[in-house]
Amino acid sequence: MEETKGKYAADISSIKEAHARIKSLVHKTPLLSSTSLNAMSARYLYFKCECFQKGGAFKFRGASNAVFSLNDEDASKGVVTHSSGNHAAALALAAKLRGIPSYIVVPKNAPTCKVENVKRYGGQIVWSEASVQSREEVANKVWQETGAIFIHPYNDARILSGQGTISLEILEQAPQIDTLVVPISGGGLISGIALAAKSINPAIRADDAAQSKAAGRIIRLPETNTIADGLRAFLGDFTWPVVRDLVEDIITVEDSEIIKAMKLCFEILKVVVEPSGAIGLAAVLSDTFQKNPAWKDCNHIGIVVSGGNVDMAMLWDSLNKGS
Repeated sequence: MEETKGKYAADISSIKEAHARIKSLVHKTPLLSSTSLNAMSARYLYFKCECFQKGGAFKFRGASNAVFSLNDEDASKGVVTHSSGNHAAALALAAKLRGIPSYIVVPKNAPTCKVENVKRYGGQIVWSEASVQSREEVANKVWQETGAIFIHPYNDARILSGQGTISLEILEQAPQIDTLVVPISGGGLISGIALAAKSINPAIRADDAAQSKAAGRIIRLPETNTIADGLRAFLGDFTWPVVRDLVEDIITVEDSEIIKAMKLCFEILKVVVEPSGAIGLAAVLSDTFQKNPAWKDCNHIGIVVSGGNVDMAMLWDSLNKGS
């Protein structure tokens, strides 16, 4: 799809370059299927299990592409970011593999398991308040003090390109996929996936923020309250144009539907997923999707299981509420 080249922060060329750069670093994650879940959804479902990625989530793709695309002089200063979870751990791991320091600004309400991942990979944690403004202010202060290179969790061309490598893999593993369902938060994942997928197969549909798409502009909510801690960010100026132009629809689901989808992933797929990772299955099983005639011809659906970093205490509470 040549017309996308140069129009967005990333394109199929930058995504292929990212793939060449990181393929020795990342796992080519498996694509799972289940006849039981196919029957429940009345579709063929293909689960791209990024929960098996290094760091436990897709974020390692973008983080490793960003870190390993730095020149030696910039890399020597280290990297800094702000993140509530998976990007934080992914950047810490990528920096560790390159042998450079990482400074990770983490909000005080971040899930314990994700904070422990950052520590495990050698990231230097700097605490902030929960608000996006506080995270950004603290990260800016660290940047001024250290000179470290700032790597945004999603609003970064290198991040988009790294996440887009998922499309290269999933459409090689299952070329028959006609629809991709992807979790959306800041939009880095779905932007990279949509750019690559539409270039490989212009007829493919990318589905899954909802208020921004409907309004035709970026909307920032004062507060988000969901079990899916990985989906609390806001679209950025790099990701919004891709979502606006290339994503067909956005489906929202309730926390109760996410919890049910998590249980199905545990019980049927035998895969541990975090709430954000189960939302694709929740969307496909929802009435919003099932009863919409616009999706009746979507028969082969790729679902990105974005991560598997579960706060176990939160998990038991959630499953008990959903039982």
